[in-house]
Amino acid sequence: MNQLYNYDRSYLKYFQINKYMRTNLLLLIFGFLITTTMIAQNTVTYPSFKIDGTLKNKYEYAPESNMSRFSIRNTRLGVKGDINSFSSYRAQVELSDEGKFKVLDLSGTITPVKGLSFTMGQTSIPLYNSYVVSPSDMMFANRAFLGKYFISTRDLGILAKYKFNVGVVPAGLEFGVYNGNAINDPVWKQNLSTGGRIELGSMKGLRFTAKAYDYQNNDSTHVLFYGADLRYEINNFKVETEIMKKDSKTDLYSDMLSYYVQSAYRFPIKSKFFDYVLPAVRWDAIDEQLDEKGFDTNRLTAGIGFGFKEERFSSIIRLDYEWYFINNSMSIFSKNPQMDADKLTVELLFTF
Repeated sequence: MNQLYNYDRSYLKYFQINKYMRTNLLLLIFGFLITTTMIAQNTVTYPSFKIDGTLKNKYEYAPESNMSRFSIRNTRLGVKGDINSFSSYRAQVELSDEGKFKVLDLSGTITPVKGLSFTMGQTSIPLYNSYVVSPSDMMFANRAFLGKYFISTRDLGILAKYKFNVGVVPAGLEFGVYNGNAINDPVWKQNLSTGGRIELGSMKGLRFTAKAYDYQNNDSTHVLFYGADLRYEINNFKVETEIMKKDSKTDLYSDMLSYYVQSAYRFPIKSKFFDYVLPAVRWDAIDEQLDEKGFDTNRLTAGIGFGFKEERFSSIIRLDYEWYFINNSMSIFSKNPQMDADKLTVELLFTF
């Protein structure tokens, strides 16, 4: 009995020791898995690669002339990613811009310190806001006048950006030097084009920017663009306004002035097909005469969008109607009679 009792006590002691070891082993394995998962989540693999794109299809109808057309306004495909912790790349092509193929972005970016970056190659000029010229960010099917009729949004050159805080207010400075011959044309130049922008605030809340771009193409083409914009966004509401002036330093081009005010409110909905409804309204104007009679062309645009947004894909169906109020005929609308005519636009936009 004593031997059996001693055996039982020894077995019980052995069982308790192994139970303690198993518990610690399980805790060790569990801790290892958590640590490994956290490390994996915080580890960035270089180089990285991400594909993005935009597909913008439109139908337009001009009731006054009873004319209509279908068009593929934009079909953009791009790639971007990081080479390492301080450098990245961007490439984007336009497969169909009203039937034309274009190379848009071909650039590399170096970030030597936090907040400071240098982008070299074919990239944007520091003049436009993405929500005015980028198909995936625009509030309406058609761009505002100043985003369409002033100057190209990109050029070959180098762009420096510096982000910092003024107290609690986010701020940014941009300065770029470019060939001054728009995209896809690496010409030799004596006088390069330069531009800069200052930004105060952020996209959520109040934001203000002022900018200027000195465009020198050749002896007969020298134009100075300058302007400012103000926007406010809170929750599902946003309102934006901008004014831009074009001063021609030669006789080849005329001066031009344009502005817009636009606003939208996003109503979340629960539907089988859509996640939100987006009514929007815009008033914009453009002037070439610069006289006391007012702006040559005014336009009122009212629209409503039905959209959904998922993790990596979003879509919106827009219905816009434009009313034109013309005081003086302008050469920029001479391509066809429908350019400055009242029209209905139905747009299907996919972004990913």
